[in-house]
Amino acid sequence: MEKNSSSYIFSSLSNIGGTGAVLLNKIIDPALSGSKLYAKLEGLNPGGSVKDRPALYMLKNALEKGFIKDGTSIIDSSSGNTGISYAMLGAFLGIKVKIYAPSNMSEERKKIMRLYGAELVITPAEESHDGAIKRAAEEYERGGKDMYYMPDQYNNPYNPIAHYETTALELLEQTGGNIDYFATGIGTGGTILGVGKRLKEYNDKIKIIAVVPDSEMHGIEGWKYNYSLNFEGFDGNKIIDDFVKVDTEGSYAMLKRLVREEGILCGFSSGANVYGLKKLAEKYKGNFATVLPDTGSRYLSTRVFNEI
Repeated sequence: MEKNSSSYIFSSLSNIGGTGAVLLNKIIDPALSGSKLYAKLEGLNPGGSVKDRPALYMLKNALEKGFIKDGTSIIDSSSGNTGISYAMLGAFLGIKVKIYAPSNMSEERKKIMRLYGAELVITPAEESHDGAIKRAAEEYERGGKDMYYMPDQYNNPYNPIAHYETTALELLEQTGGNIDYFATGIGTGGTILGVGKRLKEYNDKIKIIAVVPDSEMHGIEGWKYNYSLNFEGFDGNKIIDDFVKVDTEGSYAMLKRLVREEGILCGFSSGANVYGLKKLAEKYKGNFATVLPDTGSRYLSTRVFNEI
């Protein structure tokens, strides 16, 4: 397959996106509270996470613009999920993938990337994800554009564009447009900015809430405490209306409830997102929506799942 045949890529990977949404009636009972909580099941994507969407958009754009040629490898940093999406797409496209990731990433995620054939470079956990970002950038500079294409998920506008064009529209269709609050955490910021911008265009009364960890030493994988939002065309100050802080233990407790009460095997950030919305629902009434970013099957070796 030629690497510039992007229309073929899209048709062959049409199972990315189109994920279902469910009402979490055990977490927020509409009959008792007068509120509803919709959750989009992003673990149903073929790579097991919401990151399949931006990974596909970023690589499709790169192929269309000729940034990826014969012999070009994809290089980037990842706390796990985007790396898996790159690795999956790379296997399909026949493109080599090199991912820099911190050592405290779950063993399942490391194994999945390697199974897809990606080269995984482990960086020290004490450097956090910022260390992986720095080292990937240094390797990209050494190799240059003839050797590597770096999607740069923290700055690539096709990250939020993917959610603007797909995730948000699916949510509007699945909820009948009846959304008062949309809330999610910030890793790269692509989901909250892309979904938030589209929802506000639909109805500027919809409130977009960022769910953020209450401590720098938090345990919510994939989320940055000191985050930045750097996507051209997506102004966080105009999109994000407010913030809700969540603690790690409360997020873990909500994750356990999602597994045991709602029957949804999801990951840490899903628990944090729902925990944040539950806190909002204690103050306000309305229709709340979020995403459950990934499947819990890639965290089974971690402490939290061993305690469920």
